[in-house]
Amino acid sequence: MPARYSRSPLPAKVGFPVSRRSVLLGAAGVAGLAAVPSLAACGSSSSGGTSAAPASSAAAGGSSSAPAASGTVTIGSNYSDAVPKKAFADTVAAFTSKSGVQGSINTVDHNTFQENINSYLQGKPDDVFTWFAGFRMRFFAGQGLAGDISDVWDKIGGDFAEGFKNASTGDDGKQYFVPLYNYPWAVFYRPSVWKEKGYAIPKTLDELKTLGAQMKKDGLTPIALADKDGWPAMGTFDIINMRVNGYDFHVSLMAGKESWEDQKVKDVFNTWASILDIHTDANAALGATWQEAATTLDQKKSGMYLLGSFVGQQMTTAKDDFDFFPFPEINSDHGTDSIDAPIDGFMMAKKPKNEAGAKALLTFLGTAEAANTYLASDANDVAANKQADTSKYNAVQKKAAVLIASTKNIAQFLDRDTRPDFASTVMIPSLQTFLKNPKDVDGLTKQIQSQAKTIFAS
Repeated sequence: MPARYSRSPLPAKVGFPVSRRSVLLGAAGVAGLAAVPSLAACGSSSSGGTSAAPASSAAAGGSSSAPAASGTVTIGSNYSDAVPKKAFADTVAAFTSKSGVQGSINTVDHNTFQENINSYLQGKPDDVFTWFAGFRMRFFAGQGLAGDISDVWDKIGGDFAEGFKNASTGDDGKQYFVPLYNYPWAVFYRPSVWKEKGYAIPKTLDELKTLGAQMKKDGLTPIALADKDGWPAMGTFDIINMRVNGYDFHVSLMAGKESWEDQKVKDVFNTWASILDIHTDANAALGATWQEAATTLDQKKSGMYLLGSFVGQQMTTAKDDFDFFPFPEINSDHGTDSIDAPIDGFMMAKKPKNEAGAKALLTFLGTAEAANTYLASDANDVAANKQADTSKYNAVQKKAAVLIASTKNIAQFLDRDTRPDFASTVMIPSLQTFLKNPKDVDGLTKQIQSQAKTIFAS
C-alpha cells in the first residue's frame, strides 16, 4: 500500500449521524498501479451459481432501456471467515438463479483485502467488491476509483431509510455504495456465567472496574482483548472517546480537525489505561486474533468482550447463551448516546468489464431477498433494507436493531471514519504501542499529532 494518499474533501461530519426513526425503519424493519495484480490472485475463488445463461435486463433488475445483463460478473470479497463466506455464496447463488448471470467470487483474507485495497483498485479490480460505508467509501469515490451507481439507487432507493442513502453517497452527491447490513459494537457476555456468579450489568465505569476486579478473583479474564490484526483496539478507543468527549469531538478528531495533543485525547488514553488491568494481558492480546479471543468467551474463560456483534460467528457452545449491553457511561454529559455501528456493503469498479452484470448484481444486493438470504446463514447482523424479513431475527439481532435505533449518534468505526492512510500507518501501530506502554501518553499523543499534521495537510 502506498505510504500516502491524495486527499479527498472532508465532510462536515464523518460518522453519518442517523436519526432513530431512520435506523428503526431501515435496520429494525423495524505507487505501482497497473502492474499491481488483482487481489483475487491472493485468494480462493468460488462460484456463486452454476447457470451462465443470458438474462433479460428485467430479470436481472435492470430496465428495458439498459443493456441486458449476461455472462459473468466478478466479485472481490473480504468475507473470508466461514460464516459470512457461506452466507455471501448463498446470496450470489440466489442472484445467479434469478438472473442467469454467473457470479464469480474471489475471496481474499479480510485483513489482506483491506491492506491492499488502494493498489487493488488502481490495478485490475473485480467488477464488484465488498467494502464499507463512511469516509472509506467516499475516499475512493473521490479518487475516481469507484463507479457511479446512482442509476441502481433509482431502483432500490425506496427500500432504504435516508440515513443509509446518505451513507452511500459521495461528496459529489452521487451514489457509490449498496448497503447490505450493519451491526453494533457492544460488550458481549454469557448470561449463564453471570447468573452463576451473581454479576450485574455495570452502568458506570466505576461499576465496570469493580465487576472486573471480581471476575479476576473468580478466575476469569474480565474483558477479552485481541489486537494482532491491528483494528480491534480501534473499537475501544472509539467508545471511550465518545463516552468521555462525545460524538462531535470524536468525528472532528477523526477528520483531522482536532489536535491529538489536546487534553481531551489524553483523558481518553488515561481512562483506557485505568482499565487495562481488567483486559487480556497486552502481550497475549497483541499475539491473538479476534476469533481466538472470542473462543475464550465461548469457553467461559473470559467474562466480557467488547466487539461487533459478528463475534457471534465464533460462538459454538453459546448459541442460546449470548447477550450484550452498551459500554457503560463515563461522562454524564454524554451518557451512552453514541456507538459504532458500521455498515457493510458493495461498490463497483470504475471501469468494470461487465458493467451491466455488475449493476444487475448490485441491484439484487439492494433487495430484501438478498438481505434475507444472507442473514439466513449469518444471523449476527441487522439488514439495511427496510423490507427485509425481521420475523426470523434471533434475540441478539432483535436487541441489536433496538440498540441502533435508540442510540442518538452512530459512528462507522475508526478506520472507516478517518483517512485510510492515517488509520493504517499511524493509528494501528500507535494503539499497539499504547497497549504495550500505557504510561507515556504525552509522548504517544505528540507522535500521533506530528504524523496527523503531515497526513491531513497533504
